[in-house]
Amino acid sequence: MSKKRVVVAMSGGVDSAVAALLLKNDGFEVIGITMCLNISVGNRKRPACCGIEGIEDAKRVAGKLDIPHYVLNFGKVLQEKVIENFCLEYLHGRTPNPCIRCNRYLKFEALLKKARQLDADYLATGHYARVGFDQKYRRYLLRKGKDKQKDQSYFLYSLPQKVLPNILMPLGDFTKDKIREIAQSFHLPVADKPASQEICFIEKDYRDFLRQQLNKMPGKRMHRNMQPGPIKDKEGRILGRHKGVAFYTVGQREGLGIALGFPAYVIKIDPRNNSLIVGRAEDIFSTSLIAKELNFLGPHPFAKSIVVKAKIRYNHQEVRSRLIPLDKKKVKVIFARPERAVTPGQAVVFYKNDIVLGGGIIEKAIA
Repeated sequence: MSKKRVVVAMSGGVDSAVAALLLKNDGFEVIGITMCLNISVGNRKRPACCGIEGIEDAKRVAGKLDIPHYVLNFGKVLQEKVIENFCLEYLHGRTPNPCIRCNRYLKFEALLKKARQLDADYLATGHYARVGFDQKYRRYLLRKGKDKQKDQSYFLYSLPQKVLPNILMPLGDFTKDKIREIAQSFHLPVADKPASQEICFIEKDYRDFLRQQLNKMPGKRMHRNMQPGPIKDKEGRILGRHKGVAFYTVGQREGLGIALGFPAYVIKIDPRNNSLIVGRAEDIFSTSLIAKELNFLGPHPFAKSIVVKAKIRYNHQEVRSRLIPLDKKKVKVIFARPERAVTPGQAVVFYKNDIVLGGGIIEKAIA
């Protein structure tokens, strides 16, 4: 019987390196692929995310493991599916999460397609999450990783249910410390490499990136939201001027340039009128939200109101909530306690214990 073939997405970091190691040790035929994401930065080109260093590190790991390794250019997909959406969301007063779209469209669509072309049975990544068939529910489920500090299931809620049988996430049952220990014990060349914390295609300030990208896009009339406009209070009084609503997010305090005698926060962005609405700290809190662009992975569809744990951003504590279907495209989420800085454009993800039920994009917050 031939070995099962698996393509491992290798970024050049320790997590994907150990994922490849574990799968090889489990008897898989492993192929490493590094996604080179060529984008324009200033007046030059560079591979983003992986970077030259990342590509070389992935090659060194593949050599150490004696597995084939390929570098493929996914720059066009990144531009069309992630970067353009990232820029337009900010332009319309929302705060996107590009990592979620990258997982959905690059890793688990474009790269999975490439894996199938290589006759691979699976695509594997170094995510701290778990995928497996559940006998009770008779379907594949996405679950949290066992390391609560590193769990990355929030970024994966948008995966189509149909791809889960072909996905492996071998780090889901490990802690980050254990992964480091494994890498060191096998003398992997990236064992002590620090984890990347930045958005892969942003070199420094995302505002500079927005200016560069949006100036290349058609539709100059929309670019007024990159121009100065009024800062208003809740009653509509003008308090000052902002630099362009595309450069702000809900809950932001810094960079407003106004003195009101109390800390002022952005509580709403009005892209239609290129305006920021500010208020006090207590004005940032919301009792509920409306979410759209839904994706459900859990064992049961949301046909009626149910109680879930909702997470409104990564590294945010889940809150007990009631999920109410409004129609097939939207849900209302009512929090058990008011939540701070519920931000349109961010994802809200729903959990039952450690099972990812699904999630959606926050359309609006409700005070």
